[in-house]
Amino acid sequence: MHATRLVLIALAAALPLVSHAADRTALPSKLFTVVNASFASIASLEVADAGSGAWVDVPLGEPLRGGLATATLRLPEGGCLRRFRVTFRDGRSSTVERVDTCRFHRLRLDAL
Repeated sequence: MHATRLVLIALAAALPLVSHAADRTALPSKLFTVVNASFASIASLEVADAGSGAWVDVPLGEPLRGGLATATLRLPEGGCLRRFRVTFRDGRSSTVERVDTCRFHRLRLDAL
C-alpha cells in the first residue's frame, strides 16, 4: 500500500512536466537571431504562427544591412512552428515557412 502511494505521488508530480512538454502551442516570447546574408537591407520583419495570417511586427530598430549582419530580436508569444515575412528596403518581400523556433534559435536569410 505504501509503495503504491509513492508511485501515485511520483506520477502526480511528473504530470505537469509531461503536459508542459506536450503543449508547445503557446510559448512565451523569446530571443531569436536573424542573420541577413542577402545583398539587400531588411526594412521590416513580421512573424506569424504556421498556418496563420495574423502577422505581428518584430521591431528591428533600424534596417538590418545585407552581408552577414545579425540582430537578436524578441519574438512575440506563439507556437513552435512560425512563418517569417521579410520586407527589404527595395520593396521586395519574401516569406519563410515552418521555422521551428523551439528547436532552432537562428534564421539565416540568404539571397532571396
